[in-house]
Amino acid sequence: MRAALLIFLLAIGLSGCGIIGKDYDETEGWSAAELYNKAAKELDSGDYKRAIELYEKLETRYPFGRYAMQGQLDVAYAHYKAEEPEEAIAAADRFIKLYPQNPYVDYAYYLKGIVNYNRSVGFVDRLLPTDQSQRDPGSALDAFEDFAELVRRFPNSKYAADARQRMLYLRNNLAQSEVNVARYYMKRGAYLAAANRAQYVIERFQRTPAVEEALEVLIDAYDRLGKKDLAADATRVLELNRREGRFVKETTPPGEVSLSRRLWNYLGLDEN
Repeated sequence: MRAALLIFLLAIGLSGCGIIGKDYDETEGWSAAELYNKAAKELDSGDYKRAIELYEKLETRYPFGRYAMQGQLDVAYAHYKAEEPEEAIAAADRFIKLYPQNPYVDYAYYLKGIVNYNRSVGFVDRLLPTDQSQRDPGSALDAFEDFAELVRRFPNSKYAADARQRMLYLRNNLAQSEVNVARYYMKRGAYLAAANRAQYVIERFQRTPAVEEALEVLIDAYDRLGKKDLAADATRVLELNRREGRFVKETTPPGEVSLSRRLWNYLGLDEN
């Protein structure tokens, strides 16, 4: 009896030192419900890394069923909250591919748009907001396309109205980005390139605030190129639209996103 007790105490001591239990996994043998509920609690508490680990275990051990389905959407949200944009988009794409007819697939499309919308905003930008039009427009274009796909496929989605508002804001920023490029060309003395860029904004981004500034650049570029007639024509267009009040004013940036993972309450997954 004493020998057995000594062996038991020794085992506990060795386990505490890391010799025994090095590869111990507390989730071994957990059901799909237990894995999902624990992952959901970690996600709600803000421990995104642990939540992602548990969702991945759920997908590996139980790749089919309602828990796996919800878990794949939740893990996309977890990556988004953990500021892992590439992983979030990959997870959302995987959900769209596996469950294209799911009633909540619009959320996956919307999440992709939000990730691309925010991905270029760093820590400094959150503290000191900067001009969005000065950034690389790549992510803005991706976000615009994501939101456009959502609106096209699901025009009545509860996310469609916000997506349309963000598309408008993104379009304005993309137009302003083109004007910034035109002004850069002006500073470098590339007046023809500046004129072409300004003309592109006027033709492709009508009904955006950047059109007025694009006309100003166009007039300046034509003047420097010695094309007085074209400069005069552009001036008349600028003055007429100003007089008629046709130029669009700056739009208010969309508000903060309040996404939630709790989409499927009717399944009662958190209650099992």
